[in-house]
Parts: sequence; structure tokens; C-alpha cells
Amino acid sequence: MCGRFVQVIDIEVFVKRFGVKRPENIGMRSSYNVAPGDLACVITNDKPEELQLFRFGLTPHWAKKPMYIINARTEGDFNQDNDPGFTGTKGIINKPSFRKPVRSQRCLVLANAFIEGTTEERLSKPFAVYRKDKKPFAFAGIWDTWVNKETGEVTNSFSIITSVANELIQKIPHHRSPVILHPKDERKWLDNDLPLSEVTGLLKPFPAELMNAHPISIKIKDPKNKNKDLLIPVGEQLDPEYDIKVKTDLRLEGMGSNKRKGDPPERKQPNIK
Repeated sequence: MCGRFVQVIDIEVFVKRFGVKRPENIGMRSSYNVAPGDLACVITNDKPEELQLFRFGLTPHWAKKPMYIINARTEGDFNQDNDPGFTGTKGIINKPSFRKPVRSQRCLVLANAFIEGTTEERLSKPFAVYRKDKKPFAFAGIWDTWVNKETGEVTNSFSIITSVANELIQKIPHHRSPVILHPKDERKWLDNDLPLSEVTGLLKPFPAELMNAHPISIKIKDPKNKNKDLLIPVGEQLDPEYDIKVKTDLRLEGMGSNKRKGDPPERKQPNIK
């Protein structure tokens, strides 16, 4: 599953990287621990040039009360054993909560990293997972709009789609991976005319060789903790990168320079951009 993620707000990066307009009146804040119920920045298929704030945890439009469905399984009710080699039916297209959104209400969920725990200990043994190139990325998400019939309040919310665990996530070990889209597929995901077969074809694990992870503080369990110190490494990377020197003064930025004054040119900081 993917119940926590990191979103470093850098408007300049978002405008350039995701091809959106500069927002005028939207209160975006960086969070190093986006938890269910929090607002997060997304790009939806109906407004692909805009940044919007939606609630993490989907409430289907037909629900009688608020719900917080944080993840949508690509396989639906199939692959209950979470076999990493599963290539069968994409049952998400038939699930009541997801069958309409996956066809017509898709979104990009912007992120710099995500938090995953072991299958058994969960966030009692957490890891920060990120791209090796430290660049921001987009989860494949689905969204819906729910209206409270008593108050008239409108809630826009989203889920992150998950698939089987790739080789890196299996090392944690965890049994699920969030679907991270390749940059070339992000606009496809937002294309209202994309055939359903091509939509489901994008729902697969991101290549493990392009990712890495390191253990972090158990303080991430508390959703009230949002600061960047949560991501300081407390152990070795799962996939050792010998040209990277891990420091405890980990910096996290949108796309800033990761080089510090006085550092030798061959050294790099493990900052997640």
C-alpha cells in the first residue's frame, strides 16, 4: 500500500516539470508526511493545466458518508496473495468505487518520495522510497467529488493506485508498490480519450533499478509530524550507491542544487528533490 508520501512544494519546478500554469490563489504547503485526510497537490484530467488541492483518501460520489480510500488495487479482487509475478486481470475496472474514476476521473499525484513500512511491522519500521535521480514524480491516481447532502459541502478526494511490489519494495519487505508513471506516460494518463486497455496497461510497478530507499525514524507514524527531519537516514540504503555519501543533515528541496560550498566535486548529497 502507500499510506504516506512526501510532497515538496516548488511552484517553479511544477510549472516546468508538469506543464501547468502558475497558480494564483492556492495555499500549498510542503509536507514530508502527507497522511490520509490531508490536502495534497494533484493534476486532474478535467483541468490538466492546473494545480489543485484534493484530500488524500477517496470518497466515492455515491457514498452516504465520508470515506478515506487511500489506495486502489490494480488487480481488484484478484491476486489476493500479492504474487509479484501476477499478470492477470486488472480487476480495478470492475470495483464499484473505482470503475468510473479509472475510466474518466484520473489524476497525477505529485510526490518526491513515499513512505513504506514492512508488511508485518508497517510504519514501526519505515523506509523513505524515492527515485535514484532524486527528481519529483507522479503517482497514477483517481479522484471523485462527494457532496454532503446535509450541508452541501463539496469534497474532492483521490486514491493512489497500487500494483505488485517490484524488487526494491520486496527488499523492505512489503507486498505492494504504488504505481509511479514514467514522465512520457503522465499526459497519457490524463487523456480522456485513452482506450481503457491502454489505461490499464500503464498500471505496473516502476522499475526497481531506478529507485532506492533508506530506513527513517519511527516518528513518521504520527501524522502530525510534517518536518523534513523525518526523512534523515537511520541506516543504510537498500541498494547501495557507493558514490553517494549519506549525511545526517539531509536536505530536501524541489529542484535546488544538492551541492554544498566546500564539498569535493565528486561528492553528492542524498537530497530528495
